[in-house]
Amino acid sequence: MFSERIDRLTSSLVRDILSATQQPGMISFAGGLPAPDELPVPDWSSIPASAAQYGPSEGEPALREAIAEHARGVGIECVASQVLVVSGSQQGIDLVSKLFIDPGTPMITEAPTYLAALQSFELFGAVCHGVPLGPEGIDAGRLREVARETDARLAYVIPTFQNPSGTCYSAETRSAVARAADELGLTLFEDDPYRELVYDDVDRTPICARLTKTSWVYQSSFSKSFMPGIRVGYLIASPDLMPHLVRLKQATDLHTNRFGQWLAHGHLTSPGLAERLTHLRSAYSAKRDAMDVALGEHFGELAEWSTPPGGLFFWLRLRTPIDTRALLPAMLERGVAFMPGEVFFPTTAPESGYMRLNFSHASPEQMDRGLAILVRAVQETAG
Repeated sequence: MFSERIDRLTSSLVRDILSATQQPGMISFAGGLPAPDELPVPDWSSIPASAAQYGPSEGEPALREAIAEHARGVGIECVASQVLVVSGSQQGIDLVSKLFIDPGTPMITEAPTYLAALQSFELFGAVCHGVPLGPEGIDAGRLREVARETDARLAYVIPTFQNPSGTCYSAETRSAVARAADELGLTLFEDDPYRELVYDDVDRTPICARLTKTSWVYQSSFSKSFMPGIRVGYLIASPDLMPHLVRLKQATDLHTNRFGQWLAHGHLTSPGLAERLTHLRSAYSAKRDAMDVALGEHFGELAEWSTPPGGLFFWLRLRTPIDTRALLPAMLERGVAFMPGEVFFPTTAPESGYMRLNFSHASPEQMDRGLAILVRAVQETAG
């Protein structure tokens, strides 16, 4: 009755947990939710009356121009015709999956990597081969080995404040990965939703800005630094890929919400953008530091972690590995939500004993209370 891919369709654990977090009093370390008090008030006066009509599949021309200008500012040589506005990053992942993946297609991801990307790739039948993350990113030599062993022609990476690990690739690793992709003819799909949430001095130049030969897709979003509810993100792609991505977009939803696009345009072109980002970084940096202190008090003897230089997450490795998925039902009953780490690993590179904890949504008091409950559950399970 259904297509064969439905057998590979799994429920999104992130969505399931977020539903549970709507319960009154729930302390959430689960999703990458912006702090409620950091969400701006929409400026509806910036939206032209024409936005009520159908629009171009590629996106509002003014927004595409603004995105291209912004991208050139971070090192990506592009023009507006290479920009495709999408309905959030998840649609971008869906379009790239449709373009490149058939049942059995080998591809490369980091291990761990973004859960929802894994779900999309595997839904279309990809065999995801994980390359382990180190403190400075993935090893370019290992990337070459896996690509040659598997004949993979697509790699998905999140070099800047990686989800879930918070890792930020070093400048040397970014250059090495770019050289490897160019040498192999490996199409690079770079996801960059957290780049504006930077708290320490690190290199954030996109890997795509270093490519000279191979095809590429660079993706970002307005969800983390502006408003997740407008569901507006964008792809920038090498010219050879753009016609295919546009046709896939047309076949999917015709065009992205035009009201949201104009709100995103107002955000990106606002004279107060730099001031807003400075405030946001300061607020989230303080929350990161508060979480770091609370983790030291509660998990100092049970886990290891690095302080993320940006983004929204801490990535904990338990000294005594347990399947953290087993903790989740009881934790939700006790009023605490978190993300088990096992679900972020491709099936070719499974690991256990990890947890992803968001720090942007909970208050410092909630952090302390929630971590106290979580650490007791870990202690009980680990014995």
